[in-house]
Amino acid sequence: MRPDPVERIDQRAVIVWRISGALAALPALVVVAAVALLTVFEIIPWFIAVLAALLFPVYAIVTIGVAPKVRWMRWRYEVLDDEIYLKFGLLVQTRVVIPMSKVQHVDSKAGPLLRAFGLASVTVVTAGESHEIPALSNEVADRLRDLIAARAGMIEDVV
Repeated sequence: MRPDPVERIDQRAVIVWRISGALAALPALVVVAAVALLTVFEIIPWFIAVLAALLFPVYAIVTIGVAPKVRWMRWRYEVLDDEIYLKFGLLVQTRVVIPMSKVQHVDSKAGPLLRAFGLASVTVVTAGESHEIPALSNEVADRLRDLIAARAGMIEDVV
């Protein structure tokens, strides 16, 4: 097996993913509150409220506390002369090799949360798929986008 890619995404990704996880947990918290309310009015059995109250903190700890750090630690990428090599995954490690000859389009983008932290992602599009390298500093994202475009033959060499 080939060695892991050498480049890491920006460490601020952990903060962004924690905020995203907290926002994603809000609907679950509303459900837990609704279940508790329904239990008070004896519409549903008490054990369902207890189960929801026990499961929500576990979900929140994993989603907000553990997963973002592990995800960051496992996300790697490398742009070589003739290919892009990605490795990522929380539980299942995925390795992707994208030949430069298959790259059709490359762009960088940043939503409001990424922009707030000075981050952007780079998306590499081939005929069949698109792959995103998330949470790079704006400077790295711009450089990487231009480098991939040059090596894929889309623009004059900028290396």
